[in-house]
Amino acid sequence: MSTMAIVVDDEETTHPPRKRVRSESTRNVTEPRPGVSPEISNSRRLFAPFRALGLITNEVPFALQLRAVKGSAEGPRVHVLTCLGNSWALWEGEKMTLLFVGSEAQDSITGLAFEGDFIWASSGHHVLKYSRGKEVGRLTNPLGTQITSPLLFGSHLLTLTEDGQNLLTWDVSEETLHSQIQFEPGFTAVHLLHPATYLNKVLVGGNDGSLQLWNIRTQTCIHKIPFARLSESSDHSPASVTALAQSPAIDVIGIGFASGEVSIYDIRADEKIMRVFVREGPVRALAFRGDGHPALASASDTGYISLWDLGSGGRLLHTVRGAHDGSISALEWIPGQPLLISSGGDNSVKQWHFDSPTSPPRLLKFRSGHQTPPHLIRYYGEDGKQLLTASRDRSLRYTSVVRDSRSFELSQGSLTKKATTLSVPVTSLKHTPVTALSYSTTRSKDWDDILTAHSDEIYARTWSMLNKRLGQHTLGIVEKGKSRALGMIKAVCVSSCGNFGLASSSTGAIHMWNMQSGACRKSFNIGPCPEGVHTKYRPPPGKQRSEERSVTGLATDSLNRVVIASTLDGTVNFFDFHTAKLAHTLIIPAAIVSVVLQRDSGLLAVTCDDLVVRLLDIETRRIVREFGGFGGRVLDLTFSSDSRWLTTTSLDSIIRTFDIPSGRLIDAFRTASVATSISFSPTGDFLATAHLDSVGVYLWANRAQYADFSFRTITEEDVERVNLPSMLGSAEDEALEHLSALTVHDQSQDILGPIPDLDGEVVTLTHLPRSKWQTLLNLDVIQQRNKPKEPPKAPEKAPFFLPTLPGVESRFMVQEKQSEKTPARRSDKFAANAESAFVQKLSQEPKDSNYEAFFTFAKSLSPAAADLEIRSLATVQDLCLFLNALSQRLKSRRDFEAVQTYLNLFLRVHGELLVSNPELRSELEALLSLQRQESSRLLDSIASCLGTLAFVRDTL
Repeated sequence: MSTMAIVVDDEETTHPPRKRVRSESTRNVTEPRPGVSPEISNSRRLFAPFRALGLITNEVPFALQLRAVKGSAEGPRVHVLTCLGNSWALWEGEKMTLLFVGSEAQDSITGLAFEGDFIWASSGHHVLKYSRGKEVGRLTNPLGTQITSPLLFGSHLLTLTEDGQNLLTWDVSEETLHSQIQFEPGFTAVHLLHPATYLNKVLVGGNDGSLQLWNIRTQTCIHKIPFARLSESSDHSPASVTALAQSPAIDVIGIGFASGEVSIYDIRADEKIMRVFVREGPVRALAFRGDGHPALASASDTGYISLWDLGSGGRLLHTVRGAHDGSISALEWIPGQPLLISSGGDNSVKQWHFDSPTSPPRLLKFRSGHQTPPHLIRYYGEDGKQLLTASRDRSLRYTSVVRDSRSFELSQGSLTKKATTLSVPVTSLKHTPVTALSYSTTRSKDWDDILTAHSDEIYARTWSMLNKRLGQHTLGIVEKGKSRALGMIKAVCVSSCGNFGLASSSTGAIHMWNMQSGACRKSFNIGPCPEGVHTKYRPPPGKQRSEERSVTGLATDSLNRVVIASTLDGTVNFFDFHTAKLAHTLIIPAAIVSVVLQRDSGLLAVTCDDLVVRLLDIETRRIVREFGGFGGRVLDLTFSSDSRWLTTTSLDSIIRTFDIPSGRLIDAFRTASVATSISFSPTGDFLATAHLDSVGVYLWANRAQYADFSFRTITEEDVERVNLPSMLGSAEDEALEHLSALTVHDQSQDILGPIPDLDGEVVTLTHLPRSKWQTLLNLDVIQQRNKPKEPPKAPEKAPFFLPTLPGVESRFMVQEKQSEKTPARRSDKFAANAESAFVQKLSQEPKDSNYEAFFTFAKSLSPAAADLEIRSLATVQDLCLFLNALSQRLKSRRDFEAVQTYLNLFLRVHGELLVSNPELRSELEALLSLQRQESSRLLDSIASCLGTLAFVRDTL
């Protein structure tokens, strides 16, 4: 950990730097990540990695930097650099907003350091140099061992090898190895510190509790301080140095040991000044206050922060219990300010403010995420901008997809004060991990809208997203007239109206409560195990009681007509929502683990322990699809918003997507770690996943939302391993690579061009949206509605303009010079130029053709332009040509809806003219005959298809 203060010009911060132009050679080339084959980046998958959410920091200490701006009255700007595993994140200290995310390294990052506008990170046997998030240089360890603890001072960069036997000195300006120091046998270096004002000197702490002062220029050890002089331990057993910190006083440093002892030592006088002892465990970090008050902050392995008054002989001022839910990795005071920044392995960075030198600190601002990997994620709402995530750290969090600063943890009450009073961790007072959740946003502004079930608990709990906290009601399933609970809560469901919440227990009891009052309204009796169930979970003979049937899933339809409950013994039970009577029981030939209902389509996905996912239609109450081929137990599944796809994740670490209408596997990819939970965005643009060994939530972009995607059947041989998305997401170059991954390389078909002929006598439609034809038919109404209330005011001086020719295209009428010799030729040119492109293309087509070029041009016109062109057909010849074009196009069975729209508008506009001209009668009769013939044939085909679908639906 290091602190640097640099000065930059105001002009450099006022104007953002220009983005670099990426060369064409690097646009399509990306460095493969570990464990990923190079060809994966060019593969054609349905989902492309987009970005990661909820990653803040890990156990690697953060680095702090102050940037003073000349001429600015706001004071220095604070930047906090945190490690995210294989990458890093740069945060702005005032509001804790994310500034940059570094590109991913091949190995995990073990240390970070600032150098002006550059960032150094040790990763593997390399030290990587970054500028604005991109790697611009690297130093390689000639010994081939791992590198840790980068330390910058002056023009040198110091690093330790992972075994602690060597100290490497690098020249930063030339990016070359300057020197190598090998420590004596028996000494293992673990920490580095550059004492202030000590030129070319570095203090090295060892795992035996001793210190060594080295001159890196002469490569000699100047002084050694044994553990006995640093510690007052009675048994004198050596304890490893775990923290080193420079005090505001020159020559004085702070040393933390694994035994919990902290020693304040003067290295120049070689004497110990003060000693304090941290009772909470090993010391992990030390920081001296730098605003004039003699104070020391120490962090323990249990997540406690202790404040010591050095002016009173090391008196303990305060202990912040539960400052972090785990070991604290770094502490740092902002110079000149009463602000203390801490970070820990609980994925959080916190700022503590001290109102007075002796007052306890208060939490000013923070950024945090899940401490342990989330095991349950669900999209919340209908806009696809937020997620609900639950983790084994006993928290329920709201995660924003749009902006990380909007994420928060739903409060469970004033637990910090209780934990301080009871001297227990805050996590121990939280409710057990969430195992199931359901929500409805319909009445979210009126009362609680989220219902959760918890591990090994007999109560279901409500939550309020509006108030960001635990709700008012605790819902338990108890026997009538008794207080004994009927088993543990296994499944929950909130009705689509948001008025009712349901919960089921491990003993088969199902109750319904009112979400507003918390009163129990109904109970559903699942009954004894029916005959014909062949699973091993059927109760023994003579004990077939409802209490012995565990209900594993609950669901209600969108109209509150039916309640669906699945049991572990392999039955799906349908109850009447209002009467609570059992209407139907469907037996499944396997134990049911969970169910998911897509309310819009009425499809129920049933996860069974025989590695098969069965799809039920709740209207017919029959199995309509079965999906198999899983190499392990199915952990979670989700429907797409249009009910066309079913995406699953299983223990074989493969995420599969099935096309429901065809029953085919259309996409499958393998991830580095098992995805424990998945959720499809309501808008269909992203798939969110949570994985076994990561505290983040990962988003995958749906390529079908951005380009035409041709689906094909996927086999197990086509499954490829894909790296997880990074935090970089939509930043600069990586965004271009992600967007290029979303692009399908197949050239899409021109929607205005000709459509290939289909087999048989099939009518083809245009690829244009339906709204275009509706606008053309109702253009008069739209223009009347949009008519201005006041007439436009004439300008004071009319601008100069050139006369234009009639038609849609903007063409100026060029006036010929007056000449008396050729009046006829001048009028002929004017008449030729007066014809619009619409009429020209109409007249150029042969009368017996299908008018392909003319209709391609007509479809490219806007509704207003097409309306104007049809109204501009003034001559009888033009009307005759247009009628013939409609007849020929109708005969070719192309662009059926376009022909109907043009014909409707043409008859409305030119109806009187058609009646008054007998020469158009033959064309009208021919068109009428074709219209009746094609319309009748089309209606017969539609009726036949509807009958076939009804027959298939009733018989399956």
